[in-house]
Amino acid sequence: MAAGGIRGGIWENRTGSETISGGIRLKLSDITVKAFISKAKPGNKLADGGGLHLFVTAAGGTTWRIKYRVDGKEKLYSIGRYPQVTLAAARVELLEVKALLREGKDPVTARRVNRAARSADTENTFQAIADDWLAMKQKEWSAVHYKKSARAFERDVYPRIGKLPIAEITPAVVAKAIEDVHKRDVLETATRILQHLNGVFRYAQAKGQIVANPATAAREILPRKKDSGHMPALLDFPSLGDVLRRADAARLSPSVRMAHRLLAFSAARIGNIVDAEWREFDLDAEQPVWTIPRKKMKVATRSTDHRIPLSPEIVAELQRWRQVFGRGSYVFPSPVGGKHIGRESIEKAYRVTLGLDGRHAPHGWRSAFSTLARDQGFPRDAVELSLDHAHDNDVARAYDRGERFEQRVEIMKWWGTNLSAAERGGKVIPMPLRGDAAA
Repeated sequence: MAAGGIRGGIWENRTGSETISGGIRLKLSDITVKAFISKAKPGNKLADGGGLHLFVTAAGGTTWRIKYRVDGKEKLYSIGRYPQVTLAAARVELLEVKALLREGKDPVTARRVNRAARSADTENTFQAIADDWLAMKQKEWSAVHYKKSARAFERDVYPRIGKLPIAEITPAVVAKAIEDVHKRDVLETATRILQHLNGVFRYAQAKGQIVANPATAAREILPRKKDSGHMPALLDFPSLGDVLRRADAARLSPSVRMAHRLLAFSAARIGNIVDAEWREFDLDAEQPVWTIPRKKMKVATRSTDHRIPLSPEIVAELQRWRQVFGRGSYVFPSPVGGKHIGRESIEKAYRVTLGLDGRHAPHGWRSAFSTLARDQGFPRDAVELSLDHAHDNDVARAYDRGERFEQRVEIMKWWGTNLSAAERGGKVIPMPLRGDAAA
């Protein structure tokens, strides 16, 4: 074993030396390090070369440090404790410190920057950013839409890319995640999730967390829809009258049958139909109305609830229905337990019982209402307000405060009159437009 000893607080080693990259002559071996530790006291140092040395702390621990100078000022760069950090690992760190110094960088400052970047990566995982985006969207969306979207992230997105730093996610990573969802044969779900991913990445772009949107190219891995994506709808009164007659003759549960009637005469969304509560209806007013709370609507950012003026035909039916089923809170109670019927029961009735698969869906009443009301000459803005559609121009948005309610009363009266006539096999009854309804 080579000889050595402590002099003046410095462990002197006379074992020979070796040279590593950069011409740094190193002196130590694992044997001399262990020998030093067995005899060293707090404050002692064991030099290896190039400023690398082992230092004994006041608590008696041993840690690797590198002494260096920046602008003539001596500094220390701590590496870590021995033996957790081996002699070989400390020498690798020494080479990295020397490389930084040659680039004119202070190693301690560079390490702080790197640690901050790693911390930012941890805070900027996809899941962290997506949670922020969802929280922002929650203020805009309905409670139902938000719940479905958050559940989709938890089920299909976070397990795949949630823990990845958002800046490291590539188009290929996004494409694989979407492809995995599509393999379950759920194109609509995969498409909707991809739309949400685009929103999250655009949000990250706006905050300066990423430069490019990696979700843009992923659309190419999903097949195009065979049609325009619109729900099937019959767009003439004779055909709609036939649907009403079919339903009247079919074997449907009372709740499904009545929900179908309200669906047709109100042109409301099926989700609002099945979730309808009696407290939302004023059937005894001079103009009966169904007021759907804004929180139940698809577009949740407007300041007013959605009011649907009801035609005399459907009001009479609802009043009779209320006499039998008006004791509970929900208008269409479930016959098999639960709060109310589900939308699936209505959709299946249309698709299977009424034989309308591919011809007319529950949502088709909204398309029929919009098309035929516009053909009749009713103002587009009033028709869109009747459906609570998001408006695509400032003029339409300006009217979204109920100012056109009287026009909507006229539209719904015309709609109810013609549906009833069509159901009886009669002809369409044009209605003269009053006041500014013809504007």
